[in-house]
Amino acid sequence: MARSAIMNIMVQAAFKAGRALARDFGEVQNLQVSMKGPADYVSQADKKAENIIRRELQYARPSYGFLLEESGEIIGEDKQHRFIIDPLDGTTNFLHGIPHFAVSIGLESQERMAAAVIYNPITDELYTAERGSGAFLNDRRLRVSARRRLEDCVIGTGIPHFGGKNHGSYLVELRNIMAEAAGIRRMGAAALDLAYIAAGRLDGFWEENLKPWDMAAGLLLVREAGGFVTDKTGGQEIFACKNIIAGNEYIHAALMKTLKKPV
Repeated sequence: MARSAIMNIMVQAAFKAGRALARDFGEVQNLQVSMKGPADYVSQADKKAENIIRRELQYARPSYGFLLEESGEIIGEDKQHRFIIDPLDGTTNFLHGIPHFAVSIGLESQERMAAAVIYNPITDELYTAERGSGAFLNDRRLRVSARRRLEDCVIGTGIPHFGGKNHGSYLVELRNIMAEAAGIRRMGAAALDLAYIAAGRLDGFWEENLKPWDMAAGLLLVREAGGFVTDKTGGQEIFACKNIIAGNEYIHAALMKTLKKPV
C-alpha cells in the first residue's frame, strides 16, 4: 500500500513510541505484584512515548504545531497544520496490565483532519487513514459494518469514571441503548473504539467528556471507512462539545434517536 511522505513519518513515529510502550508494558506487568504499584512508572512511560513522537515529527515538519495530551498546545510557525497526539490512549488499561491501548496521532490541516495513525503495539495492528484515500488496517482496506438495526449491533461506549461528570444522565443513556442493542462494550481506549468502528468490529460508539487527542485520529478513520461521526447534536463541533457519536449511516441515526429518549 502506497503512503504519502507525511503518513510514512507519522507511522514511523507511532512504531517507535509503540516499541517503547511495549517494553514498558512488560515492566508494568511485573510491577503489579509490588507494594508500590506501577502508577509512577506508567506516567513516565506516557511522557517518554510523547517525547519520542514529538521529536520524530518535529524533525520532519519543524514548522507544524502540536496539541499533546501531556505537554499541551505548541503553536507552530505554520498555523494551518498541527499534530494532535495521544501517546498512550488507554492509560488505565496499561496501568492494570490489560493489553488494550494505543498510540494515536492525527494531523489537522486547515482545521480539518487530514491524516490519522492509531497503533496498538501489543497486537501489532496499525490503523491509518488519509483524507480522500480510505482507511486501512495494516494493508487491508476498511469499511464500517453494514448492519442497519440496533438489535443486531454491538455498541461501544465510555463510562464516566471517578471524578467524572454526568453519571446520572449517562445511566439513562446506557439503559436506553441496553434495551435496544445486542450488546455493549466498554474497552477503555476511545481511539481504538473508533478504529474498531472503522474496521466493522463495533457497529456504533458514543461517549462524552473526551479530549481532542482521544478523537482526532479515530474520527478520520471512521469517515474514510464510510462511517458517520458527529457530536451528540448531529453537528461537527466535536472537539468543542467533547462528545461523539459514530457508526454507519443507519446506526449513527439510530443511536442519536435512542440517546435522546427519556427514562
